[in-house]
Amino acid sequence: MMIREAKFIISAVKPHQYPEGDLPEIALAGRSNVGKSSLINRLLHRRGLARTSGTPGKTQQLNYYLLNEDMYLVDLPGYGFAKVPKDVKAQWGKMIGTYLDQRENLKLVMQLIDIRHAPSKEDVEMYQYLAHYARPHAIIVTKADKVARGQYQKHIKVIRETLNVLPGTPIILTSADSGLGKQEVWDLVAKHIGVEEIIAPSG
Repeated sequence: MMIREAKFIISAVKPHQYPEGDLPEIALAGRSNVGKSSLINRLLHRRGLARTSGTPGKTQQLNYYLLNEDMYLVDLPGYGFAKVPKDVKAQWGKMIGTYLDQRENLKLVMQLIDIRHAPSKEDVEMYQYLAHYARPHAIIVTKADKVARGQYQKHIKVIRETLNVLPGTPIILTSADSGLGKQEVWDLVAKHIGVEEIIAPSG
């Protein structure tokens, strides 16, 4: 599968707003400012497709990106930003929970963790949720360019132990700046949507 086209489709809040049909969906979950939009842009080699923001917590819907006519990437609202009002946090939690519980099209959840920080309480809760409900999931470690290469394994060990990562759970180091891990992410996606290979735009 070669990705020839990527476009934003809809910002959904409730199930009736999800795109119709049975195309597979790959969701990205993580704390506000963990770099979900930047990773999407790097994966698709499209600088401005997913809108990055200097204001953490700005994404308040499920943002759907259609690749060719073959699959969706779904950017979930970021969690854990302290300045977001409690009632808004509760709405986001319900929105994410409904999607993860009910969406049959969902094939994989990629939970993003910033390499520079130990996973937060919210990160742990999200991982426990995915593990408990047996949703296919992977840990995508972002911003690897921000630490020395020799420190990678130390940081991964902290992430693995804090989340109590299940054996066999994929952990992929990435950098939206350098492109580190880009092909590994696509190889993982290919496996979960049932295609032999995904060839993404270069860069």
